[in-house]
Amino acid sequence: MQRRTYLRGAATAGVLGTAGCLGLGDSNPDVALPEPDREYTSEELPYPAWGQRIPDATLPDPIDGGEVSVRSVGKPQLLTFFYSHCNTVCPVLIQSMRNVQAHSLEQEYADAVAFFPVTFDPQRDDAERLRTYGEEMNVALDAGNWHFLRPESKARAKAVVQEQFGVNFQRTHPDNMDMYMFAHSAMTYLVNSDGYVERAYRTDSPDPEQIIDDLETVRNR
Repeated sequence: MQRRTYLRGAATAGVLGTAGCLGLGDSNPDVALPEPDREYTSEELPYPAWGQRIPDATLPDPIDGGEVSVRSVGKPQLLTFFYSHCNTVCPVLIQSMRNVQAHSLEQEYADAVAFFPVTFDPQRDDAERLRTYGEEMNVALDAGNWHFLRPESKARAKAVVQEQFGVNFQRTHPDNMDMYMFAHSAMTYLVNSDGYVERAYRTDSPDPEQIIDDLETVRNR
């Protein structure tokens, strides 16, 4: 317990990387990709990691309507976490995901993958704002495989994004600021069709080419 508490604090401070020195083996029938080289096991990390199932969370799709149960999508998926008024980390996360979406359209496997950017700012990121943001970011919203997800409230965003997916965020103060911002960590998940984490890219600049390569392995599993 103390170890996991320490790791949660370390992750918040941004000191956990994707590589380490612990040889842990790579045999797990639930995933296609080998275990990443890292210092800690998945069980020790404060977020869903390689070989673990993602949280059983259901979130509204404000643009298309309805809800999405992310564990039950039934195809490989990418998830990331953002807010649309961010002008630093979030645009890079969305651009990286958009580049993978573009590849899926060009190579004609768009129906075999889903993209789920989850906002942690439901107060401002309503359907109209997210549609406009998607257009600004050159996302193919009409492709059928990209769905912005929006928790119903600030409390729900905290419960799902931070407590279940391990992505920490803190709103700036005072609370009545019109253009408040967030300090937050960065995460992009590659999840297989059975809902297991293949990769947790804990970086503010995920490499689309690496994701595309990993996704190909996962799709051909």
